[in-house]
Amino acid sequence: MSNRLTDHKNLNLAELHRQVIRGTSGGKIIWQPRIGCWLTDKQFDNEPIPPPFDRLPYEAYFDELECSARIYEYNRCFRAIEHPAVKRIDEELPGGIVKTTIKTPVGEQVQLDRHSSNSPRMLHVKRIIESREELKVATWRLDNAGWEWDQNEFERLNQKWGNRGLPTMYMPRVNVQDLYISTMSTEKAIYAIYDWTDQVETYFRALDDNHERLMYIINASPVDVINFGDNIHCGTLPPYLYEKYVLPAYLKRCDLLHQANKFISAHWDGDVKALLPYAKISGLDGIEAITPKPQGDVTIEETKDALGDDIFLLDGIPAILFDSTFPVSMLEEFTLRVIELFAPKLILGISDEISSHGEIDRIRVVGKIVDDYNASVGRKE
Repeated sequence: MSNRLTDHKNLNLAELHRQVIRGTSGGKIIWQPRIGCWLTDKQFDNEPIPPPFDRLPYEAYFDELECSARIYEYNRCFRAIEHPAVKRIDEELPGGIVKTTIKTPVGEQVQLDRHSSNSPRMLHVKRIIESREELKVATWRLDNAGWEWDQNEFERLNQKWGNRGLPTMYMPRVNVQDLYISTMSTEKAIYAIYDWTDQVETYFRALDDNHERLMYIINASPVDVINFGDNIHCGTLPPYLYEKYVLPAYLKRCDLLHQANKFISAHWDGDVKALLPYAKISGLDGIEAITPKPQGDVTIEETKDALGDDIFLLDGIPAILFDSTFPVSMLEEFTLRVIELFAPKLILGISDEISSHGEIDRIRVVGKIVDDYNASVGRKE
């Protein structure tokens, strides 16, 4: 690759990241792929890590690949604080089952998880909320929980990550998505929303209040890049539920976070075609992980029509284009098209991450295209 001043390897990428989101980059964009899945799946399966990555710490992978990092590790700086009366008991049961019991003054919650042979993540056998009683307990816990900032962790992470990208965090999932993914499961949550509406909406109120307390901590912190880590998919979140529950929560969140000049995106990584009309009216600065065809359900042109010239696209390149199934030329052509459509409102990345089967050297292919583009923008200036 070339050795121009505008190339990623020669830049303070935290500063480039800041310039891009604040509109002061002179048209330049940043290449910021997420590669954690590629590594963790190989580690779990005891697959060999190819050189030179086998001898590098994870954060140095981005130096080797000459790209920026999206550093969500800063979530660790924000710690949830339960009411002191809450007690958690973890037990190992036969059959690889882990039982978690949450005891509170108003009742208990129980979760059962099972170790998996094909993933580092555990499989849910019983979720933490499955009954009206557990929903009541969960609501009490939210009403009585707070948040705190860990400055020592922030400084440790700054030392670890340096200038590879701006400190970034993602908020806990919003109301409906919390029930679907974090606490209840999709099927049970859908029944609860319609059968226990009043109690569910009381829970949503407690969740929103809890998140508001978190946002005051965020606004006082030096972390300026905020993501709503909601994994939105319109197959389970139709426009009706988005309008009724998610949209008002997003508008309230964005209003508060924008008071501290935070840059806000939301993670939409499923089918999103039915929800794209809401992209411009949800208060967001950008949307992360929208996955175009042939992997997702929208074209890159449809995405551009929905985001317009004001909303950032974070990512944009389907993850499958990093697999050997597709020729490198297709990846190159797609990358150029994304840049053509979205720059400079673009934090280019992979929708959602390169898989464990992806070819890591294709990261460099995209990086060269981005560096060439940024060099051409520099010449125009």
